[in-house]
Amino acid sequence: MKVSYGAKTMALPTPTWLVGTYDADGKPNLMTAAWGGICCSKPPCLSVSLRAATYSHGSIMARRAFTVSIPSESLAAKADFCGLVSGRDTDKFATLGWTAVKSELTDAPYVAECPLVIECKVVHVAELGLHTMFVGEILDVKVEEAAMKDGKPDPTVIKPVIYAPEDRRYFGLGPSLGQGFSIGKEFK
Repeated sequence: MKVSYGAKTMALPTPTWLVGTYDADGKPNLMTAAWGGICCSKPPCLSVSLRAATYSHGSIMARRAFTVSIPSESLAAKADFCGLVSGRDTDKFATLGWTAVKSELTDAPYVAECPLVIECKVVHVAELGLHTMFVGEILDVKVEEAAMKDGKPDPTVIKPVIYAPEDRRYFGLGPSLGQGFSIGKEFK
């Protein structure tokens, strides 16, 4: 039996993403975001939804660009910090000792210390209520060479941080459950 939990933001898991932007003065900034995901295969796109009150929202609107840096488990506390303070008041890169790398493809910085980075240009903006959804066309995905296995990003090395919004806890990735488009063949 299932219990009705109501209309909530309960897709599990949600990502822990660091959205990178430049402010009006060209200062690099980050914010932690959980409302996001891949939204199109061709062209490759992802979406991230931010409240208009965030400092990053205005930067994305002005520059039509953002990056997503995906922190590893060892960076979870620093990623959380980026959601606790505003870039209006705090230089998050300096405070955390992180390196802001200027994307060569879009007008936004990314975190050098994160093992996986996605560079995006904004192609759609949708007002949804409390949040604005920014759809970014993925211009490039950069992966640390040490996090590659057989020419592909290895999630067991990247160790992305995932988030459970209802109880506000971070988790790591578990073991592989099997090969996609394969383990279900036994039911064919």
